[in-house]
Amino acid sequence: MQYAYRDRKNKKRTFRALWIQRINAAARLEGMSYSQLMGALKNAGIVINRKALADLAMNQPKAFKAVVDQAKKKAEKAAK
Repeated sequence: MQYAYRDRKNKKRTFRALWIQRINAAARLEGMSYSQLMGALKNAGIVINRKALADLAMNQPKAFKAVVDQAKKKAEKAAK
């Protein structure tokens, strides 16, 4: 029980890293890197947390693609 406090913190860190890896893998299938995707989502005003985004990437790839396409579209408009 002496490591329980520390490992509760480590668990959060580990899961965040897992979500980022899943998002990155799915984003690369769509032609973007993780950082490009997160930047595009922020610029597009799309607020979604990494846990939900990773779940979409794993279980509902069509919905993930729709989110990515929306972010790309808004990012292209902002670039012009």
